[in-house]
Amino acid sequence: MYELNFDVQKCLHCPTHACLTRCQHMDIDRDTAGREILKIAAGEDSFVLHDCLTCYACEEYCPMGNHPFYLIVKRQEELNVQPLPRPLIQRGINIGKPFRGEPKINKVNGRALLMGAFADHMFLIQGRLFEGLPVISDDPRKMFHYFCQLMYLHYARISVINERLPGVIETITRHNVTEAICFHDECYGTYTSYCPSMGIEVPFRTVHFFEFLYNRLVELRNLIRPVNLRVAYQRPCSSRLSPGKLRFVYDIFKLIGAEAVQRKYVGRNALCCGGIIEGQRREGSRKRASEIQGLNISDMKDAGAEVCVFNCPACYHTLAHLVEKEGIRPIFMSDLCRLAIGEQPAGWR
Repeated sequence: MYELNFDVQKCLHCPTHACLTRCQHMDIDRDTAGREILKIAAGEDSFVLHDCLTCYACEEYCPMGNHPFYLIVKRQEELNVQPLPRPLIQRGINIGKPFRGEPKINKVNGRALLMGAFADHMFLIQGRLFEGLPVISDDPRKMFHYFCQLMYLHYARISVINERLPGVIETITRHNVTEAICFHDECYGTYTSYCPSMGIEVPFRTVHFFEFLYNRLVELRNLIRPVNLRVAYQRPCSSRLSPGKLRFVYDIFKLIGAEAVQRKYVGRNALCCGGIIEGQRREGSRKRASEIQGLNISDMKDAGAEVCVFNCPACYHTLAHLVEKEGIRPIFMSDLCRLAIGEQPAGWR
């Protein structure tokens, strides 16, 4: 059985307790933060478990590398604190279960693109950027065999992740993959943050999608023509698990001649899309989600953004129509990169 690597001594010696004091959704002072995180570590109940909106940010805020978010989710499950209504939790668990037989195992003997549970987004993997790159999870009927399962952090179901994830890793490994390029931040965070925290072995190297895109653009530099767009990046909650890769967003923008507008809600202060918060169906949760979305989009508009750039499909499906209403065009990062090398992605009209 896998067990979270959490060291309470790190909390005892933490100078800031930033995991909770920096939370954008709870107003917690340092003394209260220190007391509550120690209660949670001891297996006790805390208002934090009930008020947490599962935005992942405390994983990034923790200066000790001590996985406070994974701890919170673990305690939520143990103490039966439901962040979502029980029927939604069960439906979500059922949806993410691999079914419909085994996937076709094509041996790649090298690097491959891992779409995870987003095989239905293969329309984003087109053109020169992806020439010659094998995709091992491009069948929507079998995509849940490659689903990293980390979504269940939002559901307070670490047990489901730990039960299914080893099988997912085994399926990927059967392709003789030595290097998996992760289309989604959540997959990358699973294999580089969650797995080490739980002692789950990952026998292949992983590469963040934005790092891959940047390197391909460098290779195709002679094709790049500046896009000359003022852009805002919608940072997904799962990118909190790999904050060091955020730099590739701005490296890409600089390389393709896109201007990142100056915003308040950016980087560590980024706001999530609000989709999970809306689905929690607590008292006031729909209003809270709407407030977050309003702050986020107003920030983009006030900064003069012409385009909102996405990587996470869930963020896109939650926010794209809302940013469009404000005159801001939504686009996935891969499509923006295609524009820069003279291609016309189908999603850009």
